[in-house]
Amino acid sequence: MTDLRNFLTQLGLDDVRSLLQSGNLIFSSKVRTGAELERFLETEALERLSLEVDIFVRTPEEWKSLIRQNPFRKEAERDPARLCVVFLKSAAEADNIAALQADIKGPETAKAKGKQAYIFYPNGMGRSKLTHGMIEKRLGRATGRNWNTVLKLGIIAKTGSAKLTPVAPRRRI
Repeated sequence: MTDLRNFLTQLGLDDVRSLLQSGNLIFSSKVRTGAELERFLETEALERLSLEVDIFVRTPEEWKSLIRQNPFRKEAERDPARLCVVFLKSAAEADNIAALQADIKGPETAKAKGKQAYIFYPNGMGRSKLTHGMIEKRLGRATGRNWNTVLKLGIIAKTGSAKLTPVAPRRRI
């Protein structure tokens, strides 16, 4: 994580901080939109580090909105570790969410709002037959964070400067 924080600092981003060891970064940038930052960071990671990764950037406003729009509020209060927010490159189409829900053979439930899908795993993610591959087949490139992590990143983003941006990189397979 230190190398990843240093990489972003070398690229001119400010206030770079991390949470956990899974690539959750928060930084400030005055210059680019979220989509521009994603392309910029993916290009620089490939050119400088020879890493082909997907990077998912959300602005502080988008982060607040995705927390507010959680369609599983009661479940998140009861057991936040069983709710996963799946970050997408583009907004999920209703047909694709319906197809994903049809693919699910267990008790999991999926809903989407904008560039996020919310999946509730009543029996936990470890026992689920809903795989990352199934999700990406229907919704495109994605990375997930459990609700606890989403809330922690939201708190960190609030405590710094006004332009902090959460980032979630995921290596392409």
